[in-house]
Amino acid sequence: MELEQLRQLDAIAREGTMSAAAVAVHISQPALSRSIARLEAELGQPLFDRVGRRLELNEAGQVALDHARQILRDERLMRDALDALARRTRALRVGTVAPAPLWRLTALIVERFPQTVLTSKMISEAQVEAGILDGTLDLGIALRPHTLPGVRSRQLMVENLSVSLPQQHRLADRGDLTAADLDGESFLLLGAIGFWREMCDRAFPHSEFIIQEDRDVFEQLTLSTEMAYFVTDAPSLSAPRQGRVVVPIRDAMAHATFYLLALADGRREATDVFDWVSRQ
Repeated sequence: MELEQLRQLDAIAREGTMSAAAVAVHISQPALSRSIARLEAELGQPLFDRVGRRLELNEAGQVALDHARQILRDERLMRDALDALARRTRALRVGTVAPAPLWRLTALIVERFPQTVLTSKMISEAQVEAGILDGTLDLGIALRPHTLPGVRSRQLMVENLSVSLPQQHRLADRGDLTAADLDGESFLLLGAIGFWREMCDRAFPHSEFIIQEDRDVFEQLTLSTEMAYFVTDAPSLSAPRQGRVVVPIRDAMAHATFYLLALADGRREATDVFDWVSRQ
């Protein structure tokens, strides 16, 4: 179960239709439908009754919603407390669409500004942009350069996706693969991967994803699983495993360019970091 699924449940309850809720949470309607279906499967029962074009919570859904909203309130309180701490300690607040560019940014900051503290959260592209504009984020990591008034943007890194397969897999001898080649496979998938999660739903509609939220447990499972899983050229996730083959995915969706965003007249600490990264 993911926090984003709880936000989606809340949005459907508030908006009344899947299409309106998809707009509210900034994802496509098919991706939202699949996400809620996974939540219902995990909870073991349906949460909604369909009345015409509207979705209405059934008894189980109302119980789930009550608990989901309490969890989301607790999460907001935690973030508010961390934001307050960040303001007191002069930490930089970072919003990112994926984990790998945050690791890259952190490595650069440690190299030049070892005393700087970061607080980060993984959010959508639209939320990154809004956070930079309203000043709730000091730095943002997005999937495209922005020409917004008063916003600076520079390329931070490129991440390329491959798939790790057992050596005996029918596709293991291929030089590269497409999403169509892999659609229908079962994948072990690390949770909290930002925009890549929705990309997987879109690119592999017939696949099953076994989600593991704990990264240490995920890495242990990669040593024994026969399932496919994704690897990238981000150093912390690119180590080869014995008995497996890494095959590049050639579709455009498997290649992401990330950009660092900051306000031109933002905090001096954020400006210093942005200038340093721009020179690397």
